[in-house]
Amino acid sequence: MLDKIIKYSIEHSWITFLGVFILIALGVYNYQRLPIDAVPDITNVQVQINTEAPGFSPLEVEQRITFPIETLMSGLPFLDYTRSISRYGLSQVTVVFKDGTDVYFARPLINEKLQEIKSKLPDDITPIMGPIATGLGEIFMYTVKEVNPNLQKKKYTSTELRTIQDWIIKPQLRNTPGVVDVNSIGGYRKQFHITPYPDQLTAYGLGLNDIVKAVLENNSNIGAGYIERNGHQYLIRSPGRVKDLEDIRKIVVKSSDGIPIYIENVADVILGEELRTGAATSNGEEVVLGTVFMLIGENSRAVSYSVAEKIKKINETLPKGVIAKPVYDRTTLVDSTIETVKNNLLEGALLVILVLFILLGNIRAAILTALVVPLSMLFTISGMEYYKISGNLMSLGALDFGIIVDGAVIIVENCLRRLAEEQQKLSRSLNKNERYSVVIDATNEVIRPSIFGVLIIMVVYLPILTLSGVEGKMFHPMAYTVLLALTGALILSLTFIPAGIATFLSKKISEKESLIIRLAKRIYEPLLKAALVFRYIVVLGALIFVAVCLVLASRMGAEFLPSLDEGDLAIHALRIPGISLTQAVSMQDIVEKKLQEFPEVKETFAKIGTAEIATDPMPPSVTDAFAILKPRSEWPDPSLSRMKLVKSVEKALKELPGNNYEFTQPIQMRFNELISGVRSDVAVKIFGDEMQVLLESAGKIEKVLKVIPGASDVKIEQSSGLEVLTIDLNRNLLARYGLNIANVQEVIAIAMG
Repeated sequence: MLDKIIKYSIEHSWITFLGVFILIALGVYNYQRLPIDAVPDITNVQVQINTEAPGFSPLEVEQRITFPIETLMSGLPFLDYTRSISRYGLSQVTVVFKDGTDVYFARPLINEKLQEIKSKLPDDITPIMGPIATGLGEIFMYTVKEVNPNLQKKKYTSTELRTIQDWIIKPQLRNTPGVVDVNSIGGYRKQFHITPYPDQLTAYGLGLNDIVKAVLENNSNIGAGYIERNGHQYLIRSPGRVKDLEDIRKIVVKSSDGIPIYIENVADVILGEELRTGAATSNGEEVVLGTVFMLIGENSRAVSYSVAEKIKKINETLPKGVIAKPVYDRTTLVDSTIETVKNNLLEGALLVILVLFILLGNIRAAILTALVVPLSMLFTISGMEYYKISGNLMSLGALDFGIIVDGAVIIVENCLRRLAEEQQKLSRSLNKNERYSVVIDATNEVIRPSIFGVLIIMVVYLPILTLSGVEGKMFHPMAYTVLLALTGALILSLTFIPAGIATFLSKKISEKESLIIRLAKRIYEPLLKAALVFRYIVVLGALIFVAVCLVLASRMGAEFLPSLDEGDLAIHALRIPGISLTQAVSMQDIVEKKLQEFPEVKETFAKIGTAEIATDPMPPSVTDAFAILKPRSEWPDPSLSRMKLVKSVEKALKELPGNNYEFTQPIQMRFNELISGVRSDVAVKIFGDEMQVLLESAGKIEKVLKVIPGASDVKIEQSSGLEVLTIDLNRNLLARYGLNIANVQEVIAIAMG
């Protein structure tokens, strides 16, 4: 079988070369479509269910929303596990499915379950699913702010900036291919506030419900079908929605003795600010922050680039003095990572070509052998595109060109030797048929050991394919890429290399050893003779060396993977539970101004609390701050390690009272949070029924973990301490006044909420 393939490839070389050209064309085409990212996406298959419940305490959220939803999801097919968070006014249930489950299969199942449970939830409570994104989904962040604002008198308020974000920027970005959603945090949503005067309401005999009812009855449009007249059809509509503050002021609440009482007679109507749950800052100033989510499976490099270009066009349409400024772009990290991989691959390829030329001593044979490297890469890229494997540090960085050309080197070297022997034997150059015959015989001599050598290397990678979970998602791309490259190299060694030798090595070939080989033999031969004479000593020395290495290996540290330097810092700031959002913003401003003192820091921004889409629900006491670093070439000391910089930053920030910090990186933090529900690299979860007992156990575990060498930023996740003002109603007094609890609760909700 093999000899027939070799013979056909040589005798019909034009078909072989045509196949190579097709391979090149496919490789170049697929290269343009290949997803590019910094690292493999190790996020598990999950769907987030977020439910806003304004005014509900954490306990009420858990009992009335989180528990029913989480219980209902327990019967889904391919379910792995669920986890949940219950915070003030918000429930989040994360449903994690087994690896390999199609997320587009999982989401309709969850949607069916949510339709079932809607009737069992409190009124006006609607659970919604989070965006179809993963840990690598947050690819682009930008701030919306004034250009060179006058601190004494800003032209645009936070409400106006948020309106620009929600109504101008966000809709355009959502139309960008590959973008699944855009999250907003910071500023205030524009609201119309009606603030009644209790004394005026009492004077006119009105209640808060009267105002609510009047607004509802005077703010709607209706359609009334159509009429036909004189051959024409007229659509009938009656618009009644309010358009501005004056329309609201002129709504009639009551008529007394024929005199209308307007809302403006009993209340102020003003533009107000929402009771927000989150804020954003940048370089010590409050801003509006937008986060672009990439659709799962898209090319992050291409989508980030498209978003950046879209932002440039959007800036041309924004009001004068307002700018959407990118603060985090995944393209920067991806380009840096791919540049590293590209340089390593290029240097490796050049070294292989140089070594081949030195060893083979024939430039045409060396070039022919070296062509296996780019051709096998193009084969690999086509396979990666077919199997949806992204090009990243793990997949492309695992390629070893020395292994790839191993089989081709064996075939070329043997063919050169046989051609030189045949020419010397006949004392002339070989004709076409003679050359073809020699190459076929020479290739058949070594093709089997060559194939076995490649197969042995491929077998080494097969156990990696049995890994599952995070390990599988991390290492599968590496194994598949290497196997694809070796398969391509094997096919090329079997077809292209023999055809190329038979076609292009037609001139006289002299077999001679290069100077490097002769020098190597002079050194190696005496060493080999000595090793054979003192073979027992050599074997004993080898065994001692192995034993020493095993001892040293047992004392080495171990980790799953070395941490990728993303080039930026993520700082998780923790403050006292119950802190107001306004106070948290003030404290974060001081933190960012401190960070700006470091010459390595280019820019800082932060997310405080929970954003519009609660993919990362946090209370106001928790802040995700980001320090975007300058390129190392611009640092005062480019040799400064990231660890030393983090220690310097941590030391400086600890001088600021009221804050605790955890240091990580943007992608690393998001991965940790989505995979395990916590931001740390290692987490200990304690299960039980008594919260106080759980907290006491957590305190004991914290003391143990803090003394472990290498452990840093050991913290207990805050689960208590939130101050709540509770209004307990006296049922006996309510009965005396003829009131129901719902009447009082409604008044409290309208007056305070």
